[in-house]
Amino acid sequence: MSERHTRIDLNRLHTQSIRQRKSKVSESDFAQPWKAGGSFTRFLERLPRILAGSDLRGVIHAVAAARRHRRPVILAMGAHVIKVGLNPVLVDLMEHGVITAVAVNGAALIHDLEVAMTGCTSEDVAVGIRDGSFGVTRETCDFLNRAIRRAGTEGRGLGEAVGEAILESGFPFLRHSLFAQAHRMQVPVTVHIAIGTDVLHIHPGFDAGAAGAASHRDFRLYAALVSDLENGVYLNVGSAVILPEVFLKAVTLVRNLGTPLKTFTTVNLDFLRHYRPAENVLHRPTSTGGRGIQIIGHHEILLPLIAAGVIEAMDRLPPEA
Repeated sequence: MSERHTRIDLNRLHTQSIRQRKSKVSESDFAQPWKAGGSFTRFLERLPRILAGSDLRGVIHAVAAARRHRRPVILAMGAHVIKVGLNPVLVDLMEHGVITAVAVNGAALIHDLEVAMTGCTSEDVAVGIRDGSFGVTRETCDFLNRAIRRAGTEGRGLGEAVGEAILESGFPFLRHSLFAQAHRMQVPVTVHIAIGTDVLHIHPGFDAGAAGAASHRDFRLYAALVSDLENGVYLNVGSAVILPEVFLKAVTLVRNLGTPLKTFTTVNLDFLRHYRPAENVLHRPTSTGGRGIQIIGHHEILLPLIAAGVIEAMDRLPPEA
């Protein structure tokens, strides 16, 4: 074989002892096997203290600590969170005083109302789109259009108007309505619509002017809530575009108006990594301080885990001095 090209001499490599090298993982970080009969707290303690295991604990600790110090925990979420059956968990978190405000996209109006009205939601889009029957449910849109017109007449936000309307409706599944129960507990809910994105917008009774004005009132309320986020927690769950954009605009608005808003925790939970949540929720708003945490996984698993961990943690925390 030709030796025209010189090969590097591996015998000159400088080695070091593993005992001197810094390692990112150690035995103390390992998961611990489960023992039958343990508590949920013990389960969390036995997760590995590595990557998402640490991040899950970090989210739980941040939320529990924020509420212990009477700082806000704002939940921003897409409608998919409702569609995977998590309203009972979210209502329970409001009952425990964990969630202090909720922000949603326009689709959440539809799915929450249908849950309250019938205990069911989420039609088969693939079937309905073939013949144009998708999105033309009469009762859902008639009810919401009345609430929107009422919001316009009374100068109210969408979240407040719809929450009150559902609460007053006497529907059989009111206990599962995020809007109704938030209204009952005086937890503010803001709705951030984008015209053309929701089936409600194709119905002849839809008042785009009233809806847009009511949603803008909700944005102003939302911005006021964000202005008080110092040392609090902001969770973006299942919204890849609309709510991350709304959050970024609210942060710059309140800073422009003189609120520094430097140190807070932001969290993004979703089953895919997306650009806008990463930049507009986790990185840009916290660049002056605080922390952004991302956990990838399904809402129907992650949120109940976090909720249970927060409730356990709050029960263990000593009273604030």
